[in-house]
Amino acid sequence: MKPEQKTNAARLLDAAGIAYELIPYQVDEEHLDAGHVAAQLGEDIEQVFKTLVLRGDKNGFFVCVIPGNFEVDLKLAARLSGNKSAEMIHVKELLPTTGYIRGGCTPIGMKKKFPTFIHESCLLYDYIYISAGQRGLQIKINPQDLLDYTQAELYPL
Repeated sequence: MKPEQKTNAARLLDAAGIAYELIPYQVDEEHLDAGHVAAQLGEDIEQVFKTLVLRGDKNGFFVCVIPGNFEVDLKLAARLSGNKSAEMIHVKELLPTTGYIRGGCTPIGMKKKFPTFIHESCLLYDYIYISAGQRGLQIKINPQDLLDYTQAELYPL
């Protein structure tokens, strides 16, 4: 992979000395969901994690990284993040808040460091996939490396 094809997230992992692979896939603007990505990669959807940005009523923005076949439990997410309630941010807020667009949001290298929660099922695998920070590119990474780098907490079942 040429250096100019690397995303900011990949450069940050390089700088931290963390092993990963960049895996391209065919983007379908009509289907930006994790199911499409998993099918393109030929991987189980449980290993393809999506990055969701939420806003809590007390503590502001936070990030949940969950398997592609899961929906975020807003009550649990609020409790984990020290809020009474939480909601997904509107897609229009994603780019100005994180620096990333829908279908290309990654927990690595957001504009600000937000509290991050990664679903504990990630530890069942030697590697998981997360967005590399742009549509059409995934990062294949050891989940413990991701937890350590993002200083994330485990998000329980």
